[in-house]
Amino acid sequence: MTFTKPWVKGHTQESPRPQPASSYESSDHDEKAPHDLRTSSSSNEEVVNKEVQEGVQKAEAVTALWTTGSLVIAYLLIFLVFFVNSLQQQITQNLTPYVTSSFSKHALIPITQVVSSLISGVTKLPLAKLIDVWGRPQGFAVTVGLTTMGLVMMAGCNNVQTYAAAQVFYWVGFNGMSYVLDVFMADTSSIRNRALVFAFSTCPYIATTFAGPSAAQRFYQHSTWRWAFGAFTIITPAICLPLIVLFGMKQRQAKKEGLVQPRNSGRTWTQSLIFYYHEFDLLGLLILVAGFTLFLLPFGIASYQSSKWSTPSIITMIILGGCLLLSFPFYEKYISRQSFVPFSLLTDRTVIGACLTAATLFVSFYCWDQYFTSYLQVVHNLSISNAGYVANIYSIGSAFWSVVVAVLIRLTNRFKWLGLSAIPLMLLGVGLLIHFRDPASPICYVIMCQIFIAFAGGTLVITQEIAIMAAASHKDVAVVLALLSVFTGVGQAVGLSISGAIWTNTLLKYLELYLPEGSKAQAATIYASLTTQLEYAVGSPERDAIVRAYGVAQRRLCIAATVVPILAFVWVGMWRDINVKNVKQVKGRVL
Repeated sequence: MTFTKPWVKGHTQESPRPQPASSYESSDHDEKAPHDLRTSSSSNEEVVNKEVQEGVQKAEAVTALWTTGSLVIAYLLIFLVFFVNSLQQQITQNLTPYVTSSFSKHALIPITQVVSSLISGVTKLPLAKLIDVWGRPQGFAVTVGLTTMGLVMMAGCNNVQTYAAAQVFYWVGFNGMSYVLDVFMADTSSIRNRALVFAFSTCPYIATTFAGPSAAQRFYQHSTWRWAFGAFTIITPAICLPLIVLFGMKQRQAKKEGLVQPRNSGRTWTQSLIFYYHEFDLLGLLILVAGFTLFLLPFGIASYQSSKWSTPSIITMIILGGCLLLSFPFYEKYISRQSFVPFSLLTDRTVIGACLTAATLFVSFYCWDQYFTSYLQVVHNLSISNAGYVANIYSIGSAFWSVVVAVLIRLTNRFKWLGLSAIPLMLLGVGLLIHFRDPASPICYVIMCQIFIAFAGGTLVITQEIAIMAAASHKDVAVVLALLSVFTGVGQAVGLSISGAIWTNTLLKYLELYLPEGSKAQAATIYASLTTQLEYAVGSPERDAIVRAYGVAQRRLCIAATVVPILAFVWVGMWRDINVKNVKQVKGRVL
């Protein structure tokens, strides 16, 4: 799940070069057929900008070829993909504590996800380059393959190391699939209606919020968690194949009608390898991923070292990671031949503000959410399915509310006021968790907090996406969405690192303090396995000690989650209050 330029009245976003009026997106009353749109001009350049990369040209050509029927079919297939992905995510996330517990590594949940979240976030930049250079269908097919590979590895893993490696493949592919589909929806919608289109993509969570946890419990009770992953190794590629075929057919049609001309680079294989090495800036990608990983990973693993934070390897990782992160901007400016993001976007305050808002939101979310289902099962004695229902209030609430926010953006043509109004609600919801996520508090108050956070989160996610896209031209939409994903990935990793550090340095300590004398020797075993924690009967001295320790850890997690969103006031304040009605980006048949 999933976690934006000076205030100039009447600002319009200009395209990278002057375009004929007929090449812009159709207005609300323009019902001209795609064929008429293409042949009404003297050349195909009114539909396809020949100066942009080939993948963007293909996207513009395909947009001009959509008929109403084929576009409806495409969106129905996209909805089906999002539905299956959300169902699969709901099932596997509810089973993840049992996967790590089966290896006696329950506390390693965030550590197994820190690297995967970083890599999945940062790799959106080369993925953006891939779909801009090669095309949207090719990029989508690659991400489907990576997702399937990760699911296969998770279904067959026999240790936490293999599971962690599988998480990297899975999250790079899973988040990549959503990203490519977001770019496609941006290609086929006006900026004014794009919030509605993006809100549409979250609607499957309304249904899978209930179906996913129930299915997870059935897998756990009547089969194994392995089959929960294994089933989707077949379902996911089967559902995605029709969409890949439809995309591919439209690209071939564009080539046949001459809207996209094949390019002959004249390069040899060796020259092509060197060219794409620089084009995708592989060394820069490696520096960025290694820097974030080395800097953030110690926060989750330090407590497992004999000397804790004074362990030489921990100190070395933090210093080396920090040096790599500091060297990255210098490498991009002075050494790299091809930077990921145009410098003008990196200095745009709307883009910067949207990215920092996304990072802040994800840091806060993963501080309070990471051990939430475990907390509900241990402290409130809920089943897997019921714990999933409560935890998924955020998903269903934000999915529902994002539609309301999209309508408000469509009616007012503004988004900044919505972002500013959501931050106090976010602070209220997360702040109340400090008090109510306590073993003595009724579950209904926890649910109330979830609703507040869901409405605020749904608002901020939609508005930050619209803000960053409104600040860019069409040729840069894929790049700015990738940049936003980098910050969400980093925010997720930071949140996971913080939650992992708090959890590992709190729970075991207080288990050893609260457990009865005869059970203190079992503290490490209890700490390492959710299954073991649930084996103690409710009301027993051991279970009461576990519940008290959970209460202390959860309170600290919620305090961390409350402090972070205060920064969002500054980040949203940086957004330009753009009138989306005046922004013209895409061409052809659009929503």
